[in-house]
Amino acid sequence: MSAIAPYLRRTRIAYFSMEIGMRAEIPTYSGGLGVLAGDTARSCADLDLPMVFVTLASRAGYFRQRIDGEGRQVEEPDWWDPAAWCRPLDVRIAVPVADRQVWVRPWLYRLAADPGRAPGNGPAGAGVPVLLLDTDLDLNDEADRQITQQLYGGDAEYRLKQEIVLGLGGLQVLHALGFDLHTYHLNEGHAALLTLGLLNRWRIAPEDRIGDCAPYDVAEVRRRCVFTTHTPVEAGHDRFSHALFERLLPGLVEPDALRSLAGADCVNMTRRALNLSGFVNGVARRHARTTEGMFPGYRVHAITNGVHLGSWAHDAFARLYEAHFPDWRHEPELLVRALQLPEDEVWRCHQAAKAEMLDLVAQRTGARLDPALPVLAFSRRMTGYKRPDLLFSDIERLRAIAGRHPFQVVMAGKAHPRDQGGKEAIRQLHGWMHGLADAIPCAFVPGYDMAVGKALVAGADIWLNTPVPPLEASGTSGMKAALNGVLNLSTVDGWWVEGCMEGITGWAIGEDREGGDGHAGALYDKLEQAVLPLYAGDPGRWRWMMKQAIAYTACYFNSHRMVRRYATEAYLR
Repeated sequence: MSAIAPYLRRTRIAYFSMEIGMRAEIPTYSGGLGVLAGDTARSCADLDLPMVFVTLASRAGYFRQRIDGEGRQVEEPDWWDPAAWCRPLDVRIAVPVADRQVWVRPWLYRLAADPGRAPGNGPAGAGVPVLLLDTDLDLNDEADRQITQQLYGGDAEYRLKQEIVLGLGGLQVLHALGFDLHTYHLNEGHAALLTLGLLNRWRIAPEDRIGDCAPYDVAEVRRRCVFTTHTPVEAGHDRFSHALFERLLPGLVEPDALRSLAGADCVNMTRRALNLSGFVNGVARRHARTTEGMFPGYRVHAITNGVHLGSWAHDAFARLYEAHFPDWRHEPELLVRALQLPEDEVWRCHQAAKAEMLDLVAQRTGARLDPALPVLAFSRRMTGYKRPDLLFSDIERLRAIAGRHPFQVVMAGKAHPRDQGGKEAIRQLHGWMHGLADAIPCAFVPGYDMAVGKALVAGADIWLNTPVPPLEASGTSGMKAALNGVLNLSTVDGWWVEGCMEGITGWAIGEDREGGDGHAGALYDKLEQAVLPLYAGDPGRWRWMMKQAIAYTACYFNSHRMVRRYATEAYLR
């Protein structure tokens, strides 16, 4: 217990997330949601906030992506050993699953503060604790040992078992370790079962009961819970049948109360979190409005996402910022002064980042791209609403544009193993890239992870984002790109609604409206008439825009600002 002792006295807030991206070597994340949780934890460490983070061990990771000779995604386990990075804690708790008890052990990963942060009041070098819940124990049968093996793996029953471990198990682990907490932050609905655990802690005496949820002090639970929802896509909200829920968690909560809080037709984890959280927020202004439309009757605040600047700035840019704004890591607002940076220095840093990216592309794919030509990059989850195929909607027009204004394309990203549309998109991308090889140098980098992501957001010249509005809740890759002087080219959705300054921080594709009609034509028009001619014909203006992107994006769209807002608006209610 000595390993956890430095955190017990002061920690008051617990942050639950199915995935947290701590580092590339620990594959406990699938993409943006987990990387955002990791950036949140890093900023909490830097700002010395009294927090503990809870996630699953996910020993087999999400999956390791390989591309076969036909351009098809092949999924393989992405094994990692918690003992290589974490300390086992001498605590075991049991959670009920159907007719048995499943034992859970936590591992401790210490996420240290950025060395450049201002000193805080916490224990020297303590950072923030991340607890990784693990069922791979001899006490469990073989099936139960697998519950925390694969992130987002298996069927609905497997997923509900994982959410039992995360929500109910995480709550019990924190109590067993001795944490005295007053706030629980649910990062998406995967952790919503912790609210039922809290309901059972705060029961109302029979003589004091009123209303549908009579046995429980719902107001007390709401006072303690904060909920961040991340997706306006229906498929992104976990739902389980009442029959499955009752089979795996018989008697956990009274049936009438469950239906009142989580839905009569099915157990909707998002609706349960909405009903039992006193503060609910979306991850961008537009997303908050969209969520209120999806779930009428709930007030949804808007705290726009941000990225951890110290983690995503290329080393060359970090040194440049350090030289001009020594406190930039702790006070990101100082980066508004990037407008004063020498343009030659900004370009030198960009060239260093681009060279590293091109080396990585060559190592992973064998493609050797030309450092003199602009690189258009697209790196995100491969799924329908993100439209990875939009750039290739009109192959002949794309060829014609490249004939007048040569450019290159780099893409990366994984499709969920059960997303057949996303997997087919990857196969099609490889076909189009092969067919365009004589006109447009292209590369698809397999095995997306945080290291690949960092190389691409720093080394690209143009960052492409093409979601169907309003289905992009926020998006953070474009923020990371802008931090490194990369210009965004995106449909007007998510954070870009707030961050786009046309012709200054980047460009918008099409109009600010919902739907996707005409976006392909608008993308080609913008490439042909604005973006590519500017890169080739007016390097001075391009470098000027790079400084604008840094100054007006990084100073605001950072996780320090985001976490400070959580602290003042959600945690200190």
